[in-house]
Amino acid sequence: MTTTNVKVYKDLMGENEKWANETRRLLTEKCVLMINLIGSPGSGKTALLERMAKSLENRIRFAVLEGDVETTRDAERIAAVNIQASQLLTGGACHLEAKLVHYALKDLPLDDLDMVVVENVGNLVCPAEFDVGEMAKIAVLSVAEGDDKPSKYPLLFHEAKAVILTKIDLLLHVDFDVDDCIANIKRINASAPVFTLSAKTGIGVDNWINWLHERR
Repeated sequence: MTTTNVKVYKDLMGENEKWANETRRLLTEKCVLMINLIGSPGSGKTALLERMAKSLENRIRFAVLEGDVETTRDAERIAAVNIQASQLLTGGACHLEAKLVHYALKDLPLDDLDMVVVENVGNLVCPAEFDVGEMAKIAVLSVAEGDDKPSKYPLLFHEAKAVILTKIDLLLHVDFDVDDCIANIKRINASAPVFTLSAKTGIGVDNWINWLHERR
């Protein structure tokens, strides 16, 4: 009797979708909004969260799930501004998966929260392909990265419910055409609002905060 080796391929995206749906059920049950911040390393995601901690104080209670390949530096930064943060380490993967987010979410005091923010691994490509159970993906792009990024990485901007252009305090020092960038975003996703802001100075942050309030 001969033995035949059969290769088995699992539907990884299907497994991810199962956990994402479980997360959405949990969040709906707890009446908690969860957003997924996606952007390159250095785009200003963590700095934006630090600014949000100040702007949302006593308005929206939120916690942060920090995704990264290694280190706990970002979670420590968030904890330093009195926001509960958990560090999710991928050990080399370029994105967070729904199962990891789900288990981290269950450890949070969801009954005492209005919102959870996932700061995904710094990457414009992989995280856009994976649903982690969020209500909205938010694309984050700094003016230091170049105004051509929406055209070069369209999936993220197509999937985003909103786009944030960060570090606008640097516009005098970089070659970045805001109008052209926004036009490119609108060609990809006409319905997504675009917020221009500076986490450092606070300019434009209130518009983003008001949008979050409307989602609650």
